[in-house]
Amino acid sequence: MDNFSIYRYMHLGIVHFKAFPQVVGGQGPIVETLRKIAEDDFWTAVEVGWMKDVKVRHEASKLLEVSHLKVCYATQPRILGQKLNPNSFDTAERNKAIDNVKRGIDEAYQLGASSVRVLSGKDPGDDKREDAKKIFIDTLKQWCEYAKQQGDIRLYLKIFDRDIDKAALIGHFKDAADVAEAVYKEYQNFGILSDLSHFPLLRETPAEAIPLVMKYPLHFHIGNCVMRDRKNILYGDLQPRFGVPGGELDTPDVRDYFKLLLEHNLLNPQDKPVLSVEVRPLLAEETSEMIIANAKRVIKQAWASL
Repeated sequence: MDNFSIYRYMHLGIVHFKAFPQVVGGQGPIVETLRKIAEDDFWTAVEVGWMKDVKVRHEASKLLEVSHLKVCYATQPRILGQKLNPNSFDTAERNKAIDNVKRGIDEAYQLGASSVRVLSGKDPGDDKREDAKKIFIDTLKQWCEYAKQQGDIRLYLKIFDRDIDKAALIGHFKDAADVAEAVYKEYQNFGILSDLSHFPLLRETPAEAIPLVMKYPLHFHIGNCVMRDRKNILYGDLQPRFGVPGGELDTPDVRDYFKLLLEHNLLNPQDKPVLSVEVRPLLAEETSEMIIANAKRVIKQAWASL
């Protein structure tokens, strides 16, 4: 294939607050660690999160402006960090989540982000799930409308597991497809985030799941998880490094993911998606720098083997 550079097919990104988990709460050495990513020309995109201090946010925005990185903003630190529930049956609790994410959208604009990723709240169980999905659809529409009024930005819904770690409403790709169908017909600034590391946790495969949502705008993640041994200290949705003992995913799985996305024309040079790696140092012998280098090697080897 001519010109088969990975950069022709995607904006290759990294999740800042996972690679450097000391900043996940919106404080800490945000600018210093973000600069490390900006100075590494392997990355052409970055996903940032909550930045509580307006001065830090301003400094980060200037750094990102100079970097020429495509910027995405994640509300996950806000929602999970504060235990917010955007599909709560309690109106006050739900409104707290809605308003908080709106403030996140404001931050995203200040940082020059082109997209914002969002997530659902807790799953209420089989009996109440459909009602919760209706509530969440309304929440998503409010966020999409708010983002639309602010400017040109797209929201991507990230799908989490239901029964291993996050216990999220969305949940499974069929649920994501139901939600997307209801939202997208009114708001074309909405899409779905497909995370390779979550498929084992969902007990789904990319080949089964992605066709359910591929008619909507898509954003992609790659990563790893541990889910077979509950006694493993890395069990659940913790985004460990590739190749960690007991892990589910490594270079061959990333290669197969790339291959599937190419086959479905989802890595399209005419409309390049963002594909970000989401890994973090979790063990005593691991550093952020080593985990990032690990991920870069996996990406290079996976793409080269196509």
